[in-house]
Formats: sequence, C-alpha cells, structure tokens
Amino acid sequence: MTTAPAPTTTTATAGTSPAATTTLTTPDGPFTVVVDAAGAVLASGWTDEPADLVALVHPGLRPATVSPVPDGDPAVATAVAAVRAYYAGDVRAIDAVPVRQASGAYRAHAWDVLRTVEPGDPVTYTRYAELSGRPAAVRAAAGACAMNAAALFVPCHRVLRTDGSLGGFRYGLDVKRSLLDREARATVSAPAR
Repeated sequence: MTTAPAPTTTTATAGTSPAATTTLTTPDGPFTVVVDAAGAVLASGWTDEPADLVALVHPGLRPATVSPVPDGDPAVATAVAAVRAYYAGDVRAIDAVPVRQASGAYRAHAWDVLRTVEPGDPVTYTRYAELSGRPAAVRAAAGACAMNAAALFVPCHRVLRTDGSLGGFRYGLDVKRSLLDREARATVSAPAR
C-alpha cells in the first residue's frame, strides 16, 4: 500500500512571509528549492538561480524575502532529505513533502492529481485530463504542468504527449528523460509494497 502524497495547499495569502532556499548538486544538475516558513515547497527546479524560481511563485504566495541557507538548515531539511533520497533510489520520497501553490480550482486539483501519478508509470496529457475529472480539457491539463512551480515534488515530468513522446519540460528534455529512466529503473527493482 502506498502512502497518499501530501496535498498541494492552494490558499493564497499576502506574500509577506520569509522563505529559505538552498541548491543541491544532483546527477541532473543543480537543483534549487524554495520553501516557506513552514517548510512547504513554494518552487523547485534544476537551476542554481533562486530568483528564477521565486518568479514562478503565485503573487499571493510570493515571499517578501528569500534567504539562502545551507542544505543542512532545518528550514529546508524535509525537502533536501527527499531530494537526496529520490536520487538515491527512493523515488517515492518526494510524495510526503508539503507543497504550496495557488491557482484556480481546476489547476489546483490537477496538481493534486499529478502527485498521485505513480513513478515508473507516466501518463499522457489525455489520461492526465481524464484523471483530473475533465477528459476534454487536455490543454488545461497541459497548462497545469506548464504552470507548476514545484518541479519534482509535483511531478509534471511524468506526463507525456498523447503519442508517447516526451513533449516539453521547463528544465529540458534531457532532465525529463533522466527522471523517467530513474523512476522506471527504481520501480522495476523495488520490492512489491
């Protein structure tokens, strides 16, 4: 039995809370995470530029200040541990990390649904739209992926074009392929739960 992923919180408040950021070295390049005061991921991705990630955060959640901290700092500990575990082979480690994004009702729901897509079993945009409850809304499903600020934790890399090709990915197709390959290997070699 798998544990349900932490939901994506979608309550927008004025962006006055401080945030912390750190950058880790991963096999796919530098990975930066921006977390709020409660440790929820506001934004993350394969870049060493926190400002690029902060720009992706919904204006109602955008932090007033973002302080760089070492990767061992308690503020980022949960996210950092999950990223390290993910790259060590526990591709489900990201599931329990809280994420905080804001948008309209459909997109927020679609992000929650995306967190239920199993590693090693990517879906097409068509299937993602179906899982999100709006089978005809393939473009809206693709838009949810495109607007996702919390890459890896909200695993938009697990969505493929209808023809099975990779499609796009903010951090490049090489990173997307690497993530999908890593998850496929990990789920094939993992014991049944």
